[in-house]
Amino acid sequence: MRAVIVRRFGGPEVLEVADRPEPRPGPGQVRIRVAAAAVNRIDLSTRSGAMTRAGLLPPADEVRLGWDVAGVVDEVGPGVRRRAPGHTVIGLRDVLSAGGAQAEWVVLDELATAPAPRTVSLPEASTLPLIGLTADRALSLTGLRAGQTLLVTGAAGGVGGLLLQLAALRGIRTVAVAAGTDEETVRERGADEFVTRTDRLGAAVRDVIPGGVDAVVDAAVAGVTAHEALRGGGVFVALVAPFAPPPLRATSVVVQEVRADGGRLTALAALVDAGLLTLRVADTIPLAGVARAHERLAAAGLRGRLVLVP
Repeated sequence: MRAVIVRRFGGPEVLEVADRPEPRPGPGQVRIRVAAAAVNRIDLSTRSGAMTRAGLLPPADEVRLGWDVAGVVDEVGPGVRRRAPGHTVIGLRDVLSAGGAQAEWVVLDELATAPAPRTVSLPEASTLPLIGLTADRALSLTGLRAGQTLLVTGAAGGVGGLLLQLAALRGIRTVAVAAGTDEETVRERGADEFVTRTDRLGAAVRDVIPGGVDAVVDAAVAGVTAHEALRGGGVFVALVAPFAPPPLRATSVVVQEVRADGGRLTALAALVDAGLLTLRVADTIPLAGVARAHERLAAAGLRGRLVLVP
């Protein structure tokens, strides 16, 4: 089968599409014939070597890329109960040293998969696992109740957009931070208030929410700038550990670490089918165009996700 790999770290030029043996499922696992695999920023960090330098990925002669997948189960291992050949599924590969989803086949634990949403295309469905589970868990970590306030940085991005919609479903009042040109988009996603990106984010948000917001989810990695918008004793959820600010003013600072969770992914897919979560694809690209996908993702201004189609 063809699979995206890197054998040395560097720029997009180190990406290869190589022939590798087809994987076989073990106990509790399913094999998925990949129809679509989203490209994420963590793929860029893996390819550049940043993940290995940070101690998050062990050194290896070869690393395979891809977290998100949508496709059809074509083989199951012993003990699989919920999936069968022919089932259309989505899933998340959260073990970096395992086979990547940017390939013609991928093997996942059965519990890392969910039925694919029926109302969107498979390229659209493939964008849900990583950003959906990240947004869902980040919102849960805030502990917010209906009527409380949440600041979302990077609100025009994949995680940020889903956060706005999930928060709206829980009756949480949101303040969205994005470029001025994205105001209409984030308001369509459910933002109650909008603040243009600025170096004085704390002051700008406090002009809208006197005293500061109850919680922040920092999808844009704004760090301490976003923390300044948080009330004393509030909760700050960071998505990237090295950029988590200190817990000033008796705040709680937690780092969200995503994990494959088929149960939550099933619930999120149901929200997509109900029209309550919106997935956006900027472009679909053949597997051989993976270097071009990395270049486009690294550039500013992309709206929607890039998806590789084997």
